[in-house]
Amino acid sequence: MLKNNLKIAWRNLLKRKGFSLINILGLTIGFACSVLVFLFVSHHLKYDNFHENADRIYRVVTEQHREEIYYTASVPPGFAEAFRNDYDFAERVANLVSWEEQQLTISRTDEKEKFVVDIAFSEPDFFEIMNFPLLYKNSGRNLMEPNVAYITQSEAKRIFGTEDVIDRTFVFNNLETVQVIGVLEDLPVTTLINTDIFLSYKTVEAYNSFLAEGSWHGLMSSLQCFTLLRPDQDPQQIESVLPELVQKHRAGVKNVHHYKLQPLADVHFNPDYAGSMNAELLWIFSIIGVFIIAVACINFINISTAQAFVRSKEIGVRKVLGGQKKSLFWQFISETFILSLVSLIFGLLLAMLLLPEMSTLFDIDLSGNLFRFEVIGFSLLLLILVSFLAGSYPGIILARVTPVLGLKGKLTQKDAGGQLTRKALVTIQFAISIVLLIATIVIGKQLDYAVNADLGFDKEAIVMMTLPEELDQLALDGLKERMSEVPGVTHISACLSSPGAAENSWGTGIQYHNRPEREEFSIQAKMADQDYIKTFGLEVVAGRNFKTTDSIQEVVVNEILAQKLGLESIDELLGKRLKLSGGHIQAEVVGVVANFHDQNFHEAIRPVFIAPRVDAYSELAVKMQGSNIKTTLSGIADHWKQTFPDYIHEFHFMDERVAEQYESEQRLLSLSKLFSIIAISICCLGLYGMLTFFVSQKTKEIGIRKVLGGSVFHILNLFTNGFLKLLGIASLIACPLAWYFMRNWLEGYQFRTELNWWIFALSLVAIMLITMVTITYKIYKAARANPIKSIRTE
Repeated sequence: MLKNNLKIAWRNLLKRKGFSLINILGLTIGFACSVLVFLFVSHHLKYDNFHENADRIYRVVTEQHREEIYYTASVPPGFAEAFRNDYDFAERVANLVSWEEQQLTISRTDEKEKFVVDIAFSEPDFFEIMNFPLLYKNSGRNLMEPNVAYITQSEAKRIFGTEDVIDRTFVFNNLETVQVIGVLEDLPVTTLINTDIFLSYKTVEAYNSFLAEGSWHGLMSSLQCFTLLRPDQDPQQIESVLPELVQKHRAGVKNVHHYKLQPLADVHFNPDYAGSMNAELLWIFSIIGVFIIAVACINFINISTAQAFVRSKEIGVRKVLGGQKKSLFWQFISETFILSLVSLIFGLLLAMLLLPEMSTLFDIDLSGNLFRFEVIGFSLLLLILVSFLAGSYPGIILARVTPVLGLKGKLTQKDAGGQLTRKALVTIQFAISIVLLIATIVIGKQLDYAVNADLGFDKEAIVMMTLPEELDQLALDGLKERMSEVPGVTHISACLSSPGAAENSWGTGIQYHNRPEREEFSIQAKMADQDYIKTFGLEVVAGRNFKTTDSIQEVVVNEILAQKLGLESIDELLGKRLKLSGGHIQAEVVGVVANFHDQNFHEAIRPVFIAPRVDAYSELAVKMQGSNIKTTLSGIADHWKQTFPDYIHEFHFMDERVAEQYESEQRLLSLSKLFSIIAISICCLGLYGMLTFFVSQKTKEIGIRKVLGGSVFHILNLFTNGFLKLLGIASLIACPLAWYFMRNWLEGYQFRTELNWWIFALSLVAIMLITMVTITYKIYKAARANPIKSIRTE
């Protein structure tokens, strides 16, 4: 029976090649999009779920309760040891400090080879918390020692040319000779740990006093603390007693730090703590994937129910010959299954062709993932769902056709599934297309606003270079003097970080002038030399620039500090003293600069102070001008190599670094554009299929109208009015929905574009024009046909 149904189904599909092709094309695109979205979503849902005790692993994070709540994925350096020693909640506790773009040097027989790598400094317990297997290890050594390291397989091969690297050495940042004591299995790509070399924590303590002292006065953005709780522990109960830990180790200081235990499963998705993937984005992609396959299914349902008029005699004959409703229903399901199966095969092939482009767009490697077990399982499940969802309604409609009406071919709209149902489905298609198009325009408008807005600082033609760890003022001054002689170089500044960089941030408490208590907010440090303000084009609105001294005696602050302090004028700040870093820094405010965006537009502008501190400088910023930037860069590189022959010269453009802050928005915009085009294309494809059928049914009517004097415009109007009414209804549904969702999305930005009326108008006009072109193309051909031939059509 099944074999016979499938054979008949295949013949029926071949008999109606045009309509079958339209359905297959729509479903092929729908399947391909759904599979690609599934690959993307499942990739991110796998983050760090491979650890044996993932449900008991937590990262300790900090909420700073000031006038607002500030979130940071870090704790004071001394927290781990205190939590380990003062309580018995955890089996393991470990600090991890991550540094990017560090230099590693190895000695070969006749030369030294340098590499730029991302590294981490970890306490030994880190590898007891996380499941990163060691393949080889020096049995007598561990990460309790200074100047030892673990390295992954692939990194060992890249640097040393072999996995046999136990007891091999490398020089870290031209400072320390480090010995490899273990080789790790390559870390999965689905982990938050993005490094291949782990040095012992004692290595960094040797030349970083802030970490070595286990300070409780301040946070370092590069430091994270992980813990593996005992099986019987309640995280909320642990959080409730952590204030006692703060009182003990920060006695006499007003506590604004509230430590929380963040589940490992939440780390990748929580934007408050710089999660690399927003969970809302996964939901958006998933919903869009459902929308696309739904639009394709609606096409299938509309075209299939419309064909009930043509297939009525076939159904009548089957019923006269004893065919039952049930068998006729499953016959149609078989047809749908075959068509869906063919579409799925083509969809998987299309997804395979698109994988390289989508991997670039998603910024993840999806190659080789298409034929994993879960992807195949998802594809088969989707095949079954589409076959039943798309095939059930047309199957029910055709199965209930009575033999008499079927044989006479006198089906009404009600018998054929009803115009109302088809109109409702077409309206849904239009509404989905309108929502996606509006979303695309709003996302693009916000991204354009963020990239092109006045950030309060200059980001054009500025290159950033990482400075060596050990750098004195004399060497720095010499480098700046030589580089300033390069044609095209206008300003040079050494700094901790650029104005718009959230990384390398250092937040500290502040006590203003004679006020007895610390303020209820923190202030961000931008350690830099005297040329910082000129290099980045910051506007001094009051006072003057600070003078370069051996210690921090003068600072320049931004305007918002006056507002936070409740002052009436920024001039009131001048000459006042600030106590920073728990009183370790006391300096006079000598100048005020205009507010600038020190983070992306998701965040509000924060109070900032700028002050000199040579030992904190990690970057060199060079401002250039002129048309021959390439020559200028070459001259900069030559002076760098002369000054630092043992350090690799690498640089980044400031404007590119700022643009990187909006990578997720850029990705969302690209995908919104793609899915909008796909949804509209599938919608037009279905519209064309329905029009093809309707025109074939009304060919004689069109011929008669032409003979009676009907114009081409009149005939076009006859067909277009109905679809334009549906488009109007769809707009009434889509516009409020789009406004609600996009308003909520924009509220995630402290600085955002307007949700203007013209966005909705433009989207509606665009959909209307595309619809009109589709309808006009098909109807115009029919209206221009010879009326005599049309009237003779059976």
